[in-house]
Amino acid sequence: MQTLPRTASSDALDRARRTFGLHRLFTVVLASAAALRGVTMLGYRPAQLYWYDSFTYLDVASHLRPSLGFHPSGYPLLLWMLRPFHSVTLVAGVQHAMGLGIGVMIYAVLRRRGLPAWGACLAAVPVLFDASFLRLEQAVLSDTLFIFLVVAALVVLGWSPKPGVRACAAAGALLALAALTRTIALPLLVMVLLHLGVRRAGLRRLAAAALAGALPLVAYAGWNAQVNGRFALTGGDGVVLWARTMTFADCDVIEPPAAERALCPNGAWQDAASEYVWDPAASLNRLPGGRDGNNDLARSFALRAIMAQPLDYLADVARDTALTFAWTPVRHPMRVTPAFGFARGEWALPDYPLVGKVRREYDPAIRGLSSAEPWAGFLVAYQYPAYLRGPFIALILLVGGLGAVTGRRRAALPWAAAVFLLAGPVAVLDFDHRYVLPVIPVACVAGALGAADVASAVRRRLGRTARVAGDGRRDPAGQMARTGGDG
Repeated sequence: MQTLPRTASSDALDRARRTFGLHRLFTVVLASAAALRGVTMLGYRPAQLYWYDSFTYLDVASHLRPSLGFHPSGYPLLLWMLRPFHSVTLVAGVQHAMGLGIGVMIYAVLRRRGLPAWGACLAAVPVLFDASFLRLEQAVLSDTLFIFLVVAALVVLGWSPKPGVRACAAAGALLALAALTRTIALPLLVMVLLHLGVRRAGLRRLAAAALAGALPLVAYAGWNAQVNGRFALTGGDGVVLWARTMTFADCDVIEPPAAERALCPNGAWQDAASEYVWDPAASLNRLPGGRDGNNDLARSFALRAIMAQPLDYLADVARDTALTFAWTPVRHPMRVTPAFGFARGEWALPDYPLVGKVRREYDPAIRGLSSAEPWAGFLVAYQYPAYLRGPFIALILLVGGLGAVTGRRRAALPWAAAVFLLAGPVAVLDFDHRYVLPVIPVACVAGALGAADVASAVRRRLGRTARVAGDGRRDPAGQMARTGGDG
């Protein structure tokens, strides 16, 4: 009987079947997560727009330029690339695709490092199914892009035990893009360089990561200097650090110079440090030029306050960071809804000139968010069980920390990155439940690797114990001799 020759299409079909067989569980998980994102887009239209961050991003994207505000222009660059479609709905769709991509990257790198399919799937579940990520992806905010870039950088570095020169360069470039999205990623780039140095990765790898990370940042700062006259990534770092100090600053202890004394607490009170940035009664906002014209002065005061009151500063940072681990999400500040934000209704946009400007220049269909049934009703019910509670975040970090100091220590870099992403934003401004979300996928990678390494170390120890016991049973006289006999 004559055998028909195989074709390229049949070979491709066989490869697809083998791949599906290997990753059947994750395929089902990913398809379910994609369906959830489809429900989110059907349930809330066109996208969540926040005053005033969303409209500032869209305005910068309409006339691409380095921003003078608190955020660099990395996220507006993505919006600018999507601007020809004039659709914030498309922006939300792209961000939902990024959310799925984050889950795929987590699964892929853990499988690559030897974890079973169920373990890799479990680590990807929070980012794929937690309702907070669904809400975030549906909003015109920089967070999803930031998380995608950070996870991509760590996955590239963790793909093999010893990453190559190109992998190191790619990781450096991805972290630079993350820093141009949210500047809190800058220390992560330094952390990666230290990691490569400690691991003795070699000068070429270290130089590749450093150059690939530094060049985009220097280029952006130069662009900012050309357009705005300031060689920097942002114009608000001093303001946010000053706001952090308003919860503990005591000018009798700090003894600031005359030029900075006007920045001392003036009796205005807020329930969270970040609220001082916007409080018109706060000392900084009462100065001529307000927060926009006094960033350098605010930074100088804040650094002086931290040096004078380091224990007070650390106590406030520790107290606010600990809010992460509460079972019931804490309202901080009180005016925000920390979680469970899916609701039914319509939410009008403010009648401000910037809203109309963005509507004319970016998307004429921009309007207030409205819910649609039955999709919104499903998400309102879904969000309560589909939320990663604080104690589980603590447990994941604990397991990752154990792995960071045990066995092969593969969890060390992602665990250190997760801890920094948790405490860093609190240290420079305040706690916010939004700021916790980038921690979760990175911590899940660390926790999965940590659990595998701890389990491997335990098995090895038990195996050695069993071998020693077996040797003793087989040759008790010899065991006596090895342990010193009669002394």
